[in-house]
Amino acid sequence: MDPNSASGKIAQMLTGYWVSQMVHVAAKLDLAGLLKDGPRTADDLAQKTGTHPRSLYRLLRGLASLGIFAETDPKLFSMTPLSEALLDGVPGSQRAMAMMSGDEHYASWSELLYCVKTGKTGFEMRFGMLPFDYLSKHPEPAKIFDAAMTSVHGTESPAMLAAYDFAGIGVLADVGGGNGSLITLTLQKHAKLKGILYDLPHVIERSRSNIAVAGLADRCQCVAGSFFEKVPEGADAYLMRHIIHDWDDAESIAILKNCRRAMGANREARLLILETVIPPGNDPMFGKLLDLNMLVIPGGLERTEAKYRELFAAAGFRLNRIVPTTTEVSLIEGFPID
Repeated sequence: MDPNSASGKIAQMLTGYWVSQMVHVAAKLDLAGLLKDGPRTADDLAQKTGTHPRSLYRLLRGLASLGIFAETDPKLFSMTPLSEALLDGVPGSQRAMAMMSGDEHYASWSELLYCVKTGKTGFEMRFGMLPFDYLSKHPEPAKIFDAAMTSVHGTESPAMLAAYDFAGIGVLADVGGGNGSLITLTLQKHAKLKGILYDLPHVIERSRSNIAVAGLADRCQCVAGSFFEKVPEGADAYLMRHIIHDWDDAESIAILKNCRRAMGANREARLLILETVIPPGNDPMFGKLLDLNMLVIPGGLERTEAKYRELFAAAGFRLNRIVPTTTEVSLIEGFPID
């Protein structure tokens, strides 16, 4: 089949999950970690990972055909530039994302037809609860989620800090700030800035030590709570990165209204939303695919500029401007209007 024909291109798309599962298994077995100090044979790797030697060799051979690892001699494998991204602790590491994507996400995406028919999530269909409830009950997937989000958002944080001036802000609240990676980088860049890291109790338990290790315990409060109930008062700006896209319109407006209540009479307070803004047209954009992931996993969605203006207005904000970054995300700035 001609790979450049319509049939060939569709055939390649149809087998995409083969590749994603191969990478997932490589990440779960930490094959890159085992090869980082030098080549090993497939049999040696099978012994180290407790796998079936012949089957592991077939996996390694398939990965090598994609440029992930290289078979330099018969059944002897070594690292490649691509497999470097499957190491822990390297900039842009994709290991945690590969593990998470191949487990809960893979199972949830198998329910895409159900999602399209019902508007409900594949995650809840498969696991009987929404993802954030699941993570609160399963510590190991929660750790993998934290690591995956850090790697995914790694380029976004410096891009946001380069695009937006935080100099006029005294106290910044990172609402739903997870492991604290974004507030940490922001405080490190702006020495006079103080922060509030706000998230659910089980998340704050994990993130408090990260703030301490970064030497920011005296400048950043770690506050536990639900943004569906309230948001801490006393901040000059309320920042949310990839929070609103997790929720439908009614839930998003409820979160934004709680931010508005926390601002009180401070008309100079700012709302800062870091999200993908979907443009019109048919041009390729990862955000259009991520939008489907939001449908399948948490039940949220990616939005257009017009839709963000509607959400802001419904919650008592005026969308002031959208600040693009060098990544696909933009910083959406709003001010109180009532």
